[in-house]
Parts: sequence; C-alpha cells; structure tokens
Amino acid sequence: MILRLCKLISDYMGVLVLLAALAALAWPDAFSGIKPTVINPLLGVIMFGMGMALRTDDFRVVFSRPKDVIIGCLAQFTVMPLLALGLSRLFSLDEALTVGMVLVGCCPGGTASNVITYLAKGDLALSVGMTATSTLLAPVLTPLLVWLSVGKSVDVDVAAMLLSILWVVILPIAAGLVVKRLWPRFSDRATDYLPAVSSLAIALIVLIVISASAHRLLLGGAVIIVAVALHNLCGLALGWLIGRVMRLPDAKRRAISIEVGMQNSGLASSLATLHFAAYPMATIPGAVFSVWHNISGAVVARLYARKMKNEE
Repeated sequence: MILRLCKLISDYMGVLVLLAALAALAWPDAFSGIKPTVINPLLGVIMFGMGMALRTDDFRVVFSRPKDVIIGCLAQFTVMPLLALGLSRLFSLDEALTVGMVLVGCCPGGTASNVITYLAKGDLALSVGMTATSTLLAPVLTPLLVWLSVGKSVDVDVAAMLLSILWVVILPIAAGLVVKRLWPRFSDRATDYLPAVSSLAIALIVLIVISASAHRLLLGGAVIIVAVALHNLCGLALGWLIGRVMRLPDAKRRAISIEVGMQNSGLASSLATLHFAAYPMATIPGAVFSVWHNISGAVVARLYARKMKNEE
C-alpha cells in the first residue's frame, strides 16, 4: 500500500508541484510560518536520495563516452546562462528577477531530468552521467558563471556560494554514496521510496518560496512566467539542435535536450535565499521553473516517445 502511494506521488510529481504553487498563491498567509531556512535541509534530502540512487555504472559512462558527456555539459553551462541573460533583457526584468533567472541558468541539471529521459526513451545512461557530472562541477561553475553574468551590477560572493553548494549538494550526495556502499540492502529498499520523498520535498520548496512572494508574483507574475517558460523551452530545443549538429544518435539528442532544458531549480531558490536576501524576488524564477519544467518535461517526453514509435 505504501509503495503504491509512493509510486503515485512520484508519477504525478508535476501535478503535486502545481497544486503546491496554486495553494501558495491562494493562501500565502497559511504557510507564512514555514521559514525559508528549511529549504536547504529539503534540498539536502533530495541530493542524499540522488547519492543513494547512483551506481558505479552511472559514472562509468563519463569515462567510456567522455565526448557525449562533455558536449552535454558544455551545452548546459553555456546555453542556459546565456538564455537567462538574453531573456531578462528582452523582457526588461528588474535586477532581482534577473539574478533569479541567471541562478536557474547557471545551476546543474535537475534530478527529474533522468525520469523524463527514461519516459522519452532517450539515452538514460548519458542523462544520469550528465546530471552527476554537472552536479559535481556546480560548486565551481555555478558561482563563477553567476559572477560573470551579474557580478558587475550585483555583489556576488563566489566563495560563499561555492561552500553552500558543497554543503547542500555535494556532501549529501557523498553521504548517500557512503550509505549505499556500507548498507546496500537498506539502500536498495530505500530507493523504492526516494522518488516520492524527493517529489514531496520539491513541492514543499515551491510552496515556501511562492507563498513568501505571492503578493508580488500576483502583481507582475505573467512576465516572469513567460520568461521562465521560454527559458526552459529554448533550452530543450537548443539542446536537441546541438546534438543534431554534433551528429549524435536520436536517443542521445533527446537526453542532451532534456538535460540542458531541465535545471536544478530548487538549488537556484536556495542560493537566492542564502546569498541574495536583499532581492526577495530572486527566489521566484527558481520556484516557477520547478513548476513549469515538470509540466513541460512530461509533455516533451510524450512527444519524443510518440515520434520514436511513429518512426519505428
């Protein structure tokens, strides 16, 4: 019964996150007691689960097919930051929202991308390898790219951001890997429940972030929703196009498309809360992205899978 409920939660993560966002907009005061400081522990839980779910084979792809992983990671850490800056200027977003967009663009791939790649019948090994690699690169690349993007107009503490990502992302993943190595039977049983736990944690992060800025979001939310949606959709399209230009097989194009377009937006909201407290709206793009990319990811997975079936 519990396993069935967990599967239901993970299968309908997009719906759960959307409901959390709508509840936060409708009744923001009801959730005002939940402090933003719990975002980091929630993100740590998600990353710990990712560490327990990783296998040796997931890292082996990095060494056996380095070209594919390098192409994917280069695309992710160039396309998404540049899109974030370009769209911020196109829509004349204020400083806070620009910071939020850039944070999303400079973060590594999201864990949901692996599920979406599987549903899209893409190259799952490449997807997991890219997520793992981009996450390990994030402590250095994310602060550096944020500084390069908005450092002239906003004070960016690169060292503090690096330490935050180490504590919130790398340390929990390492702990998950250790638990998996020392207690394999426990980790094998736990992995049946981890997707549901991660889904609930993501929904709660969205609830906290959106409820804290609901009034401001309702006043000017249409523009940021459109900008975030375009950020995601353009990332998906350009990721696929890069795969095609590099003459990669269709399954690899799908994986790169989804990895580039789907970001660890929970990390973006966490970094905004910790390091850009002077810009409260900087947390919003990450929360909106969390809602939107789960919806668009499900649609894209269905379209990719249908295209493959038609070709067969």
